Order: sequence, then C-alpha cells, then structure tokens
Amino acid sequence: MPDRTVSTEKAPKAIGPYSQAVVAGDLIFTSGQIALDPKTQQMVEGDVRAQTERVMENLSAVLEGAGTGFENVVKATIFVVDLKDFATVNEIYGKRFPRDPPARSTVQVAALPRGARVEIELIARQSRPPKAD
Repeated sequence: MPDRTVSTEKAPKAIGPYSQAVVAGDLIFTSGQIALDPKTQQMVEGDVRAQTERVMENLSAVLEGAGTGFENVVKATIFVVDLKDFATVNEIYGKRFPRDPPARSTVQVAALPRGARVEIELIARQSRPPKAD
C-alpha cells in the first residue's frame, strides 16, 4: 500500500482508476502522462512536438505535487506510437535533464489512449537537501 497518493489540479485528472502518482517510501511513481490539457481534459492540438511539450508540463506538475522535480528522476519510460518521432521526443525530453539524465526505456506501441502519440511515466526520489561539504 502506498504511503500516499498525489493529486494536483495542475495536471490532468486520471481518466481511469489510477492516481496521478503514488509515494512509496522515498520513491514517487508517476502514472503515464499523455497530452491532456489539465483545464479541459482534452488532447492538445498539434503534432508530436506539441504533445511531448504538454506531457512534460503535466509530469512537472505531478512531480511538484509530490514535492520533487525533474532533478530527482531516476527512471523514465517513454511510449511512442511511431519510433520515427523518437528524435523529436528525445529533444524535448532532454531539455528537462541537462545533466545526469535518468535511466530510460523507449518502447514503440500499437496505440495509446485518446489517440496520443507519446506517453511518459517517471520514477523519482523525494527531494533531499543538498549534501554538506
């Protein structure tokens, strides 16, 4: 059983029986995020670039709601409908991890909910104060 679930208005509501994220001990497990606008609960318009930008914004909001950020992500899993989109997704994703990026898997899938082209889920640590010298 998780220590707690995460719910924030800054990210899309769950479209099924799941939480935006769960905190278990020192780890945060986000649910996969697709390009839903949190205000409308509708898919953003545009190509895979626009979708990936929205996915990363949604993940940022979920991490913030859990009390952490991209700097504490240790593992990412990316699902794409077409691996031809990999370079674009990678470019946008990489902006959030300028140093010491987390471990990652990228998988091509047959389809994603609501016709999404990309979905990303993360595992992160709780924020920690900087180590003393």
